[in-house]
Amino acid sequence: MAEGSELRGGDGRADGREAEGGLTDRLPGAGPGPDAGPDPETRREPEGHRKPGAGGEPGAGGRSEDRPAGPAAAGSRTKLRDRDSEVHSAELAVEKLCREFAAGGTEIGELLIFSGQAGLGKTSLLHEVRRRAHTRERCTVLFARGGEQQYTEPYHVLRQLLQPVLGGLTESERHEVFGNWYDTVGPAIGLFRPGSEAVAIDPQGIRDGLDYVLTQLAPRRAPLVMIVDDLHWADLESLSWLSAFAVRSRELPVLLVTAYRDGDEFTPEALPFQQAIAGQATRRHELRPLTPDSMSEIVRDALGPGAEEPFCYEVWSVTRGNPYDATALIGKVIDQDLEPVEENTPMLGELAAEARGMTLKTWLEKLGTTTLRFAWAAALLGTDINPGLATRISALSQEAARESVKQLRKHRVLTQVPGGNLEFVHPLIGTSIYKTMPDAARTGMHRVAFTEIENAGLGLIAASRHLIATHPEGDDRTVRKLRRAAAEHLAIGAPEAAQACLKRALSEPPDEDYRAEVLYELGCSALLTDPVATVNQLRLALDPDEGLRPELRVDATFRLSEALAHSGQLIAAAQVCRDEIARTKDPAGRLRLEAASLMWQAWQKAEEDGPARSRRLEELWRGLQGRGTAERAVLAMRAWDLTLRGEPAAVALSLVEEALEDGRLPDGLQWTNTTWGFELPAIIGLTCTYTDRLALAERLFSDAIMEFELAGWSGAHRGFAYFLMGLTRFRRGLLAEAEDFLRRGLRLSERIGPGLPLQWDTVGVLIDTLLARGRVDEAWELSQKYNFGPPYHPTAMVLPDAPSLYGKLLLAKGKHVAAAATLTRVGGELAERGWHNTVWAPWAGHLAVALAREDPDRAWELAEESVERAMTFGAASAIGTALRLHAEIADGPKAVELLELAVTHLGQSPAGYEHAVALVDLGCALRRVGRLEDAAEYLYQGIELAQHCAADGLVDRARRELAKSGLRPNRLRSVSKDALSQPEWEVAALAVKGVPAPRIAQELGVPLSLVHRRLAAVHRKAGTGTEGLAAALGLSTERPDPAED
Repeated sequence: MAEGSELRGGDGRADGREAEGGLTDRLPGAGPGPDAGPDPETRREPEGHRKPGAGGEPGAGGRSEDRPAGPAAAGSRTKLRDRDSEVHSAELAVEKLCREFAAGGTEIGELLIFSGQAGLGKTSLLHEVRRRAHTRERCTVLFARGGEQQYTEPYHVLRQLLQPVLGGLTESERHEVFGNWYDTVGPAIGLFRPGSEAVAIDPQGIRDGLDYVLTQLAPRRAPLVMIVDDLHWADLESLSWLSAFAVRSRELPVLLVTAYRDGDEFTPEALPFQQAIAGQATRRHELRPLTPDSMSEIVRDALGPGAEEPFCYEVWSVTRGNPYDATALIGKVIDQDLEPVEENTPMLGELAAEARGMTLKTWLEKLGTTTLRFAWAAALLGTDINPGLATRISALSQEAARESVKQLRKHRVLTQVPGGNLEFVHPLIGTSIYKTMPDAARTGMHRVAFTEIENAGLGLIAASRHLIATHPEGDDRTVRKLRRAAAEHLAIGAPEAAQACLKRALSEPPDEDYRAEVLYELGCSALLTDPVATVNQLRLALDPDEGLRPELRVDATFRLSEALAHSGQLIAAAQVCRDEIARTKDPAGRLRLEAASLMWQAWQKAEEDGPARSRRLEELWRGLQGRGTAERAVLAMRAWDLTLRGEPAAVALSLVEEALEDGRLPDGLQWTNTTWGFELPAIIGLTCTYTDRLALAERLFSDAIMEFELAGWSGAHRGFAYFLMGLTRFRRGLLAEAEDFLRRGLRLSERIGPGLPLQWDTVGVLIDTLLARGRVDEAWELSQKYNFGPPYHPTAMVLPDAPSLYGKLLLAKGKHVAAAATLTRVGGELAERGWHNTVWAPWAGHLAVALAREDPDRAWELAEESVERAMTFGAASAIGTALRLHAEIADGPKAVELLELAVTHLGQSPAGYEHAVALVDLGCALRRVGRLEDAAEYLYQGIELAQHCAADGLVDRARRELAKSGLRPNRLRSVSKDALSQPEWEVAALAVKGVPAPRIAQELGVPLSLVHRRLAAVHRKAGTGTEGLAAALGLSTERPDPAED
């Protein structure tokens, strides 16, 4: 954020208080004079619609000497020359936004872009857009400007843009606009400082929170005009969000206007964001140099109507039609009392070069030593320059500072903006002055700036860029400050800025006792965003020569293994843990590393000796003493291992209960806890998912989504949580909900990068979901789009087993031979690992179906083996599904027998879709043996459950089967008692006996209006009027005895 802006009021102006080291103090005499005209930023709009401005436009008001001698001056004094089409386009954009919003429009956003070389008048055009927008009733205008010195300061642009309006929200508005995002987004945009216990936030979490806030804010402050000047100097954090918002703004009542320089002004990291923004523009204008005629007007306005045409033309020629350069040149002409006549034209080229490239000598001659020192301080601060801060940084007295400001305004270097702060009249002037600073003076003033900004209470986020710009001095205090600054940057989702602080700390350098810790912190800073950088830095930190403390070595090793695993290097992840175990003396640390090593081995696509790993895990489990976090982690891993091996589910669930604490995750195994990562709680939830404890799994995964959102972990973590919830919904048979969660997870995985394990996991279960919904071709297309097939992910195991899913897909496509080959291969691989879970990998049952025609004996053997494995595992869904698949290769009474057993078991499980399939299959089998009445009952039950599951293909199959028997596609039914609430049933029972509504109200002791509402609900649910109500409900119509009246 701009120095001095954090303590501003909601309208963007300083609140005038002396606060935190005199932050808001002003220089006496530095304010606008009595002839300063009103600025549009200062007027209030009806009904609290503020017009915030994070540092007004040069030339917007104030004394004549404040007005910039450049394109901004042209915009404030006279019309914008040669810019009629651009001004007209801006006017149309503002008018269209306001008109369509007034007509009830909401998705009416546009993006207006001005681009061009430096000095062509982009800022003046934006000033004109602001002025015209301010003239519109109820139009809210937000403004920000990128700063050359502040482009490394995270969210600098967004803080200018949003802080004034968001800081001015009432308490109720704040809750509506921020929702649950206040603690996440608030520190990023400078509403409050991150707490000392704040954790690292995924940058995507900040962006998601900002998206939410703007979608809530825009309708409340519509029509909304958002203007960003000097986008080429926007910080990457702001720029990345703006590039995404440029797409979303079309769906909101927002006009987004921005201006930037052409050429190489954008850094390589920023260029893709600029290109994305440019690609969304609905109106785009590339500014051209002024024509000779327009330049002649500028010259004669400044030098008088007697300026000769050759002189005017030469000004245009040497400045290439650039209004900023022309104004600077005219200033030189005035300073030298040069007559604007033809004979003086040869001197213009040299004067133009001097005006454009102001050297230290030139500035000294123009301003003097004292004033130039104040200008240097201002150049350090960049934009929205606080005069008090500049005074302290320049080490001038109050009187000297006042005189410096006066001279700088006189020479058209600085201008005053609403609120009392200062700005350079053009960014090129600030750049020129900054570049004239001698190296020693620049680094020394940066160090002073750091101290003064921190003392002013603006925090390390604003101050740290100055400390980074200083020369290393081996100062431990500097290292501590930079480490604290890095922590604050991580807490606002700015890992790159944190890394810059830590790299600078390493170059200080830190004391040898702390160097390894800084390396460790540098590695951890990229854990959420850049696994490769994390791996490199943590390997350096773990170098024995660095001397990292033992307790940190264990943590660094685990995080290194985590980064390796997340980048697909699971073998290396397990190995680094094994290597470190030998160096670790602490028993708790050794247990943690050994458990982590075994966990990464289990996640591998293939391992050398799976049974040996299981035996080692069992040994660890048998040797557990106590129930600390590490012990609970081993319990969870043991439960998951038993689940994959197909051992009794009851045993696995008993271990899960031991790992949990009153049915909840213990403190050390929470989803956002960094000691064990999210894999351990995921293992607990997955064990519940495959052992029919789906309600508990859903509760755990719901907690994961919430915790990740609150922590701002909106990338892979939240994507994985969506996947887990989608998997659980699929297992329950809630297919539409499953598809929704899975597609959300898939979108997040695509945003992170292709080929990640998360994408494989999500695509696999989404394919299974589409198959269940009867959309086979769509499932196949999805597999082709994401290359879901052999050889699968190169290193990581896919959840659930990818080859089994692929074989099932091939079977659905009628590719029996290919399916048989795939499933045979996976059966052998899983057997080598000792994994026999028929729910996780139902390869045997599907292979039996694939081989039924070509090798019926082998198919029967496989089907029986699958049922036997499922019986051992003991989960009702596993047994029922295995029996159902067995029945697919059976005929006649045997098929009926198997399906009746399958229906019984699945009816005792939460697997709704599998139950529906078994019901339909049983109905079909009963029809084939001639039991039509029984067949119809099961088919109708299957249809009802399939409709609940959104299994459209299964519904169609059941109805086709009913049609073959000449039966109705839907059951004829009467309304059951369960269809009505108890109060509705009481009203209905009296109504069918002819009791009038007033008597019903009297008997039941309720208002008559309530009786009428309940009767309406009864008729609606029964689908009949008064005469048919008794029959529909199966009630007696016997009237009450009249004597009782």
